[in-house]
Amino acid sequence: MKKDKVFSFVVRHLGFLKDVPLLPHVFDSLLKFRVFLRNPVLLDWLDEIEAEVLQWEGTVVGLHQYGGIQFDHKGKEIGHLHSNGLLDVLYTREMKLLLLKEGRIQPHHVFEKSGWISFYILTKEDKNYAKELLKIAYDQVQKKFATRKPYTAQSVSP
Repeated sequence: MKKDKVFSFVVRHLGFLKDVPLLPHVFDSLLKFRVFLRNPVLLDWLDEIEAEVLQWEGTVVGLHQYGGIQFDHKGKEIGHLHSNGLLDVLYTREMKLLLLKEGRIQPHHVFEKSGWISFYILTKEDKNYAKELLKIAYDQVQKKFATRKPYTAQSVSP
């Protein structure tokens, strides 16, 4: 996986600035402008990913707190996409280990020991794989909600 050196530097050395209001969104906008100048087709791919994920039942898109767009299903984040093509997705640890064995993803760029993964979209094939990664996370969350017992007044002890 080819890393974005500017993004990595900022996260590693200036990450403490992420809590400054709006600064992560300004930084993400600068990343998007850089992508527009260097690799404008990536912006089309990001739009295509967003459009597909929005077709999935119960899925919404919003701003991620640290820049980029966030995909939620039934109020739970399944992943987010930074404007430089970095996709971060949340899985169970078991699923993360299975995907790591395939060799296409990396542990999350900040939370390496969590269920989060990171994946850079660099090619058209990566765009398609990013959709697959998000679909796996979507299915995982949907399955979790399907197996959850519905709340009833009888289920609460007096």
